[in-house]
Amino acid sequence: MAPRRKCPVCGSKQWHKDSSSGLVACSEGHVIQNFRNESGETQDLGNYTMRKCTLKSGCKKGVRQSRADPKLYHGERARFHYYQCLQLVLRKQIAALIALWDLPPEFETVCRDIWALHLTLLPRPPPAEPFHYMREQKGNDSNAADTKPSLDKYEESRSDDDDDDGHQSSSSSSEEEDLELAELLRENSELSSSDEDKGKDHDSQKQGVQSSYRFVGTYDRPVNCIVVLVVACWTMRLPVMYRDFIEVIESYKLPYLDFLRLLPSDMTCHLTKHAVRALSPRFPPSTLYIHRLASRLAKLMYANYGVFTPELNASPVLWRVVQQCLGGTPILYRLAKRLGHILSLPLTLHHSLSPTLCRIATGDPEIHIYDNVPPEVALVATTIVILKLVYGLDGKPRLPRDVRDPASTLPDVHGYLSAFRRMDEVDTRHNEKRFSSRVPMSTGDMDLATMDEFLDFCERVLVKPQKGESDQHILDNYFPLSTKSEGTRLEVTAFQSIVEGLSATKINIGETTVLQPGESYTIYHSRDVLGNLPEEQALIITRSAKWVGISDDYLCEVVERFERRLRRWHYKERRREKEEQESEREGLFDGMDD
Repeated sequence: MAPRRKCPVCGSKQWHKDSSSGLVACSEGHVIQNFRNESGETQDLGNYTMRKCTLKSGCKKGVRQSRADPKLYHGERARFHYYQCLQLVLRKQIAALIALWDLPPEFETVCRDIWALHLTLLPRPPPAEPFHYMREQKGNDSNAADTKPSLDKYEESRSDDDDDDGHQSSSSSSEEEDLELAELLRENSELSSSDEDKGKDHDSQKQGVQSSYRFVGTYDRPVNCIVVLVVACWTMRLPVMYRDFIEVIESYKLPYLDFLRLLPSDMTCHLTKHAVRALSPRFPPSTLYIHRLASRLAKLMYANYGVFTPELNASPVLWRVVQQCLGGTPILYRLAKRLGHILSLPLTLHHSLSPTLCRIATGDPEIHIYDNVPPEVALVATTIVILKLVYGLDGKPRLPRDVRDPASTLPDVHGYLSAFRRMDEVDTRHNEKRFSSRVPMSTGDMDLATMDEFLDFCERVLVKPQKGESDQHILDNYFPLSTKSEGTRLEVTAFQSIVEGLSATKINIGETTVLQPGESYTIYHSRDVLGNLPEEQALIITRSAKWVGISDDYLCEVVERFERRLRRWHYKERRREKEEQESEREGLFDGMDD
């Protein structure tokens, strides 16, 4: 095309080209000079020519590409994989307990059965996700195979329509218009339904209802593996307490804290951040939390499948409470056992599993509904009631007046309380409890031996175990250095000497002002926030609650409940004795009249 410039003669900008001569002239007929016309037609082409090709991308416009990691599992498949991880952790915990406590191999079989019952008793049991996933994959493949011939048929029908006459083409165009209209109506209905769903979700959020369920519930957490172990120990009548599990968890001998490092990478690569957070408990579970979950599992097992969990093997546990917690003697053990029989202590995981009580009067209950406390807490509270009956623990001295009184065989109150204070120091210096999270310790206060033990503890806990042994591990295992201190043996000996080297209580002779054991007994209300316990009782309550793993207020509440139950039993016994005496007198009077 001619350039848009002015004609040098007339100044016109309108140009035209003559097709015959090829000259370019303006509207007035002036021919532009120095214009060359080249023809782009060629006769012969070479061997190499350049052609431009346009490649169309397969992605559709307006469709957002997913950035999700294909390795991560979501939905029900993620829940199934989560339970697979829990099951592997449970197997590692069973193996660790068998090695720690020298348990029989049948313990693994019992745990496996209880784990299967636990899964069936969940509010949302884990789905058979591999089966459903395979069905979905097969369904998608079959749908893809079905859609391909349908598209071919559509293309064939479309080509046939193009070969037909105009009537058929008009009918096909009307069908296409109907299809477009149907597509518009469908999109309109989808938009309206999405608006309604948004409105419903907004209303549910206003009402405080979450539209999506939680990934992990209360009964899906890793603590339920510990619950399965507890119920298995109760089933085999092993004398264990909840504090035993908490101690091995805190010492990292039982896999619970940071156990994701023990799982293989083939399993951890499929976990989302929610699953990782659920599988990473930061603290060991509390005594009351484990007991609540174990009580629920035992109750459901008995209610649904008739599997009865036996009661606690109470004799060894009571002796541990008397000796390790309260520093008592066999006389204190015998008195606590007798009082526990009077109080009908709850020695089962749930009150529905315990036998009915003996009803003396018509108004007596058949079962203690509110006695669903941990059994070791009940034993500790019973022993504290015995100590209050013997010593008073209120600052007033109490001495027995008869040699046959069991209080005369117990240690003196002053020596017992001073030894009780030293027991806390011994527990703090004990090697097994030294690095517990419940013991405040600073690295600046450690000596060299304690620092070495702390570094060994950190290496065992924080460093991931290697599959193969290194040279240093071989040296440590087969040629160890004698760096271990003998503090454990000395501490145990000192603990036993503190308990055994106490003098007995003196006999009161001639002093009528001194109270006897069991006289002037005071019951303190556990809900009295403004009141304070006496110093002696507060010392025993604080150590006992710390030893069991509960709060002081909870232990005071249990002690008060048992004290009031003992008081009711005492009044009933006195009333029964009075009625027997009256009946004997009436029988004597009737005999005299005859």
